Amino acid sequence: MNQQAKIILYAVLTIWTLWFGYSFFSSLSRASAPKKEQAQQEDDASPATNAAVTALSTNAAGETNALTTASAAGDTNVVAVTNAASVPKVVKARSAKVNWGSFGMMLIGVLGLAGFGAYDFSRMFANKVNDVVFNDNLEGVKDPEYDEAEKVWANGQHLEAVQLMRDFLKKNPREVHVALRIAEIYEKDLGNYLAAALEYEEVLKNKLPPERWGWAAIHLSNLYSGRLNKPNDAMALLNRIVNDYGHTLSAKKALERIGIPEPVEEPAPAPVAEPEPVKINEPPKSNLPPGFRPK
Repeated sequence: MNQQAKIILYAVLTIWTLWFGYSFFSSLSRASAPKKEQAQQEDDASPATNAAVTALSTNAAGETNALTTASAAGDTNVVAVTNAASVPKVVKARSAKVNWGSFGMMLIGVLGLAGFGAYDFSRMFANKVNDVVFNDNLEGVKDPEYDEAEKVWANGQHLEAVQLMRDFLKKNPREVHVALRIAEIYEKDLGNYLAAALEYEEVLKNKLPPERWGWAAIHLSNLYSGRLNKPNDAMALLNRIVNDYGHTLSAKKALERIGIPEPVEEPAPAPVAEPEPVKINEPPKSNLPPGFRPK
């Protein structure tokens, strides 16, 4: 996936998550608001109700005397209506529903962002590890001991540089690029091709990325077929590259060295048109009775 498509994907997932997150939390807020209003109304109604009950009980004695002299039907109704009007009513608000569908969509967006983020982080971390292990463009190596070995090599003391690099490699066995550097010094500076081949063989024993392994093997096969005059070993190594790492660019190079052209997909054969049925001319129909033929 290219960088532009990745940015668009992240933007879409972010907008998706924010949109459905806003929808979910808004519905959650609306659903919790009626409950708070209802509780507030009940709290406000309690003092008024208690005051009304207290007033009724306080005036009970006086009102009872008045009720005994007044008409039972009329006065009783007036007191009942008056007391009922003094008690506030609690209106229950309709509760809104939580939008759980928006929650599910928001969760999908969060999981998508987390998944792609973890994938990108792992790729970035793996690339950083490769840069340090293989020392691409001489980046990632800041060890003073290794720098000292390179300075010794630059002064023309190649064997001393190789020894310093071996000492460094013993302390840091994961620094595979140092072993490749030793093989390069043996081959180009010291002209010891057998020692260079032995170094490459040790490098290939490590678990390397397929493309890295393939190119190191290509270099070793060049030594076998050239300076060391071991064509059989070179051919065996090239075949191993093709068989084990056939999807790499180094495998294509190995096929060229072997002399096998890269397989080309043959176009599908064109469909063969079915021949049209041959029409046989039938004799014209006759109006003669059965058994008679036209002349």
